[in-house]
Amino acid sequence: MADVMIAEPSVKSLLLRMRFGEQPLSSGTGFICESPRGPLLITNRHNVTGRHQQTGQAISPTGGVPDNLVILHNRENKLGEWVERVEPLYQDEKPLWHEHPKMGPDADFVALPLTRTDDIQLYPYDLGNVEPDIAVGPADVVSVVGFPFGLTGGGALGIWATGFVASETTLPDQPTFLIDCRSRQGQSGSAMIAYRSGGMVNMADGNAGIFGGPVTKFLGIYSGRINAESDLGIVWKSRAVQEMIESIGR
Repeated sequence: MADVMIAEPSVKSLLLRMRFGEQPLSSGTGFICESPRGPLLITNRHNVTGRHQQTGQAISPTGGVPDNLVILHNRENKLGEWVERVEPLYQDEKPLWHEHPKMGPDADFVALPLTRTDDIQLYPYDLGNVEPDIAVGPADVVSVVGFPFGLTGGGALGIWATGFVASETTLPDQPTFLIDCRSRQGQSGSAMIAYRSGGMVNMADGNAGIFGGPVTKFLGIYSGRINAESDLGIVWKSRAVQEMIESIGR
């Protein structure tokens, strides 16, 4: 895809297809983070369990739950090409994914170690790097980059759903915050970001920064709407995701 400018978050979001054997069940979104034990796929817990996080009911209309998922990865050194890799979800009936060390199954996000990285290019989010520290609070613009209804923005590039922060983001005892955004099924597991195209940008320290190009701040992982009648969605904060990743390296 030479001479074509692509926003980096469009590439970082990965289309997931959950399956039982080779039977398709649902689609979702994930992204990559690095850990001391190697690259991890980060996605929602309900994507890998195949069950609604609160009710425990099967998500797929078939009633089936997945035992593997297909990741549509970027092909190595060939931006604009993609390659499928199948990752198992269980070994000897034990889940292969990792959960948050304290919240466990109550937190709707997991980390799945990648076992097949041949011929793929990884574009991970660096959760330990908060620079540039863009100001993000109620009413600020944010984006969910994923695959609503399994659709793509061309090839396997993510689709951007943009909305606004709907609750306070800095409360230390709250691992989540809300957004007001018309996100839909299939975007579960998407990276939640603040993206600014450049120019003057408000920073968290109260100052303004001037940038000659796009700047992105990773805010967390999108987990779905509070209910089917609302456009309010739940975001698990980047801090909580980072705590999970750090626990895997122990």
